[in-house]
Amino acid sequence: MKSIYFENDDILQIRLLRDGKDKPIVREVSQGWHTHIGYAEDGTIVEIVLLDAKKEGLLPLEFRKAA
Repeated sequence: MKSIYFENDDILQIRLLRDGKDKPIVREVSQGWHTHIGYAEDGTIVEIVLLDAKKEGLLPLEFRKAA
């Protein structure tokens, strides 16, 4: 996984890597105004884009280790 925050635009982009590789996006679906999902040809999720990330309270991120 790789995430990038674009502060000037308040956009959080999360890229999901499979076996350390990045698949091309062939289809994008909006899940409302703030959330957009990019899919690979095989149907796996490749990218999640969150608009107005800080404004919507999605930042700062909190990471926890699974038990």
